[in-house]
Amino acid sequence: MQIPTDAEIHALHREYAPTPDAFDLVFEHCRLVCTVAEQFFGGMDVDTDLVRAGALLHDIGVYRLESSAYVRHGVLGHELLASLGFPVEICRFASCHTGVGITRDDVMRQALPIPVDDYLPRTPEEELVLYADKFHSKRTPPVFLTGDTYAAEVARFGPDKVRAFGMLRQRYGDPSLDALSAATGYAVI
Repeated sequence: MQIPTDAEIHALHREYAPTPDAFDLVFEHCRLVCTVAEQFFGGMDVDTDLVRAGALLHDIGVYRLESSAYVRHGVLGHELLASLGFPVEICRFASCHTGVGITRDDVMRQALPIPVDDYLPRTPEEELVLYADKFHSKRTPPVFLTGDTYAAEVARFGPDKVRAFGMLRQRYGDPSLDALSAATGYAVI
């Protein structure tokens, strides 16, 4: 499998971002998620190039949202990457990073506007990108989230999601966010 380079990924973001502001917001988020994920590389048996590409591409579907529900961005990103000929191993980073994973039961029970399916990480690389994504938010203004803050936020989706996030925290630990906060000026909440 050929993994796209950082320059190729940057060009894709530039091409599909509907505005310069959208590019700035989404691409910076993807870069920060990549930086968070890289903190966990030591001692992990993962394809670091694949994690890097997955982190940099995971939110590319945000550009296609228009007025759609935000939960659709993962499916839209997967569809976009597939239409460009990327292998499923790359496409899945887009569709399988939302929350702590979306099950087909979640889709049906919550009447989510996405095809009924499981959107769960299947590989260590996918799981790592999903986890790293929880620590930065594109809200206005963007912020970094501590593990405790994200755990409190995910509680609205049920105790099973809190448990799933807790298991991820046990497996990986919490990332260091202070240097990223200092470099970007984004608060850690």
